[in-house]
Amino acid sequence: MTLGSASAVTFALQAFVTLFVIMDPPGAIPVFLVLVADKGVKARRRLAWQAAAVSFSVISIFALFGRFILDYLNISMAALQAAGGLLLLLISLELLTGRSGDPVKAKDTNIALVPLGTPLLAGPGAIVATMVFAQKVHNPTHAMGLIIAVIAVHLAIALALLTSTTILRVIREAGVTLVARIAGLLLAAIAVQMMVDAIKAFTASG
Repeated sequence: MTLGSASAVTFALQAFVTLFVIMDPPGAIPVFLVLVADKGVKARRRLAWQAAAVSFSVISIFALFGRFILDYLNISMAALQAAGGLLLLLISLELLTGRSGDPVKAKDTNIALVPLGTPLLAGPGAIVATMVFAQKVHNPTHAMGLIIAVIAVHLAIALALLTSTTILRVIREAGVTLVARIAGLLLAAIAVQMMVDAIKAFTASG
């Protein structure tokens, strides 16, 4: 194995581990279970793959054109992070208060798009991390390593969501209610942390 290929493997592993930790597939499972509790097995599987596909699309777009998009719209990463935090906070409040059956779980709403695909999975943190890794790509082997890492992370996300659907057969309706409260609490904490980080970034830049 050459030095270039070894460094490319290291680069790919670093990208995979970083994105896996930030996107946290196991952490998305409680929210996913709540949002698909009233759907059939086939629909759950379809939504699991769709959520991973949406996240992959968003991450890929920002990896390629993220800096151009944000500069063109004059949007800072802190503003993007604050917006994602506010959206997650709204969803978390609906889960905590038991009103998730209105806007979030409406029949004409594809939860694979929002909140699963983005901003829960492909959130500001994952977007920034991917953009940073993309800027470090200086040769084709590193580019291929980043591509493989991003694909591998989203396969892990899809598998985590797919296997989690079997839990619904065990916990039943009462368990779903409990999971909804836990998911709401976790989402609220994530949302607050995102907004705190955004405030810190605004303060530092100011």
